[in-house]
Amino acid sequence: MRKSIVAIVGRPNVGKSTIFNRLVGERVSIVEDTPGVTRDRIYAEAEWLTTAFNVIDTGGIEMSDEPLLVQMRQQAEIAIDEADVIIFLVNGREGITAADEEVAKILYKSNKPVVVAVNKIDNPEMRNEIYEYYALGFGEPYPISGAHGLGLGDLLDTVIGYFPKMHDQESDDETIYFSVIGRPNVGKSSLVNAMLNEERVIVSELEGTTRDAIDTRLNRDDQDFVIIDTAGMRKRGKVYETTEKYSVLRALKAIERSDVVLVLIDAETGIREQDKKIAGYAHEAGRGIIIAVNKWDTVEKNQNTMKEFEQKVRANFQYLDYAPIVFLSAKTKKRLHTLIPAIKTASENHTKRVPTNVLNDVIMDALAMNPTPTVKGKRLKVLYTTQVAIKPPSFAVFVNDPDLMHFSYKRFLENRIRDAFGFVGTPIKIFARKRQ
Repeated sequence: MRKSIVAIVGRPNVGKSTIFNRLVGERVSIVEDTPGVTRDRIYAEAEWLTTAFNVIDTGGIEMSDEPLLVQMRQQAEIAIDEADVIIFLVNGREGITAADEEVAKILYKSNKPVVVAVNKIDNPEMRNEIYEYYALGFGEPYPISGAHGLGLGDLLDTVIGYFPKMHDQESDDETIYFSVIGRPNVGKSSLVNAMLNEERVIVSELEGTTRDAIDTRLNRDDQDFVIIDTAGMRKRGKVYETTEKYSVLRALKAIERSDVVLVLIDAETGIREQDKKIAGYAHEAGRGIIIAVNKWDTVEKNQNTMKEFEQKVRANFQYLDYAPIVFLSAKTKKRLHTLIPAIKTASENHTKRVPTNVLNDVIMDALAMNPTPTVKGKRLKVLYTTQVAIKPPSFAVFVNDPDLMHFSYKRFLENRIRDAFGFVGTPIKIFARKRQ
């Protein structure tokens, strides 16, 4: 299930970044800052009362024709569009300004739940001065202090009360959910359209969990698939494609709901740093992964071209050595037929279970091949191993002392498990546990 999204919106200099830092750093336990976008202080994952959600910090909205301010306003509007709930931040020491009223007009049009937070209310006496903010038209204003962390609990209680009730897609065990992610202009829309045009049996279209998003259901060889809506499928203006940090946000939303993720690379422009960052999100999320090299028709080829490009992919995505690489052209549909079998294989391995007795036979053989290391005079003892989860397949290795399990030996065991059982297209996780 995807996490709900909260956008912090307001005119410049009302304390948005301070509140953002509070939410994701102190008043709320942070899960992790998303790599690659933290320098812009734009996106982070947070938790309140066991409810995890994503937070967007936006630039100030200011009605001006100055190019930089126009761009900031556009980015804030994108954040509003992406959000499930909006925190409208105002400065409690200045009263309602004309700029606040302009922001309110934008928020009225969003049809999203809006919670007004009146910042810089640093002492109880100032609470009596917040009632004018009812005039903004969004109900009860909440007095807070970003500097001192006051009032955020009441604010967040209200915010999470607006979160949409998500339906667990895993109730339908037979359907494979997959998404196509990648940096702007790699051909996401073209690939999805090519797959749908080729597919003869489109069962229906389903309402997605994001506003105006449509997940498309299709069937191939009696297998149901759902293509999850991503940034490239419905462009709402060039700003979506030119603002990379928001394309990342949309990719993250798609990843959270996917069983398998297609990481799309442009063969014409080659591998970029953004490709590696986006693929890293899918890997960390534990999803099945396929690396799809698009626009293969545009590359001049000889007998070694595909092998050489594959070597480049492996060198740049060393942590995705389990992911199959598919070369195709969405434009000409060449090699498009290889994609669905790869998705099915990745999904099957993502949900594969290994019997405990068979698994332990493999582990015992691995121990005989490469005995456990000795650390400071103590030898690691592997007692037994069992699979504890799927999506991704996860294994608990019970040992005498988890601290003796070095990363390199854990990697060795992972390789032996892959040699024995495949797991092509899916990450696997190994945990060292002390036997009770």
